[in-house]
Amino acid sequence: MSLLTDWRDVAYAEDMDQKTGQIFWGNYFTIEKGIYEQLLSNPEEVVTGTVEELAKKYNTTLQIMVGFLDGINESLKEPNPIETMEANTVVNLGFDLEKLYYNMVEASADWLYTLPQWENLLDDSRRKELYLTQKKSGTVVKEKKVGRNDPCPCGSGKKYKFCCGK
Repeated sequence: MSLLTDWRDVAYAEDMDQKTGQIFWGNYFTIEKGIYEQLLSNPEEVVTGTVEELAKKYNTTLQIMVGFLDGINESLKEPNPIETMEANTVVNLGFDLEKLYYNMVEASADWLYTLPQWENLLDDSRRKELYLTQKKSGTVVKEKKVGRNDPCPCGSGKKYKFCCGK
């Protein structure tokens, strides 16, 4: 079994009661926030190492580090092989700033996209633009329905009911 499968089995266990789940995710989100604070404080440094080394570096368990790597993977310039990852797999945390911010907004992770470190990395207008772009991406816009007595959208000049609406 891969590390990712083990992480998902624990994190998304169906038999986990609500209280245990809240404690588990509360702990995870606190650790995740701490790792992001460190990463965003020095974004020029591309952090690399084995999964085990990164877990030690950020003072967390191997399992929590795998969960973190699963979460950040879509925001990396070069994704890591998370499906086949082992403890000694070398991973790279070289992230794209804008993609990372966008994905944090998409995940509704306000404890991450409101970190004070973002103020030094992306200006306020760019953060707002990324935020709005992401929020609009999930909005479904319905086209105006053609009424039966409206001109036909095919351009024939006939009423819709006598043309394409038959």
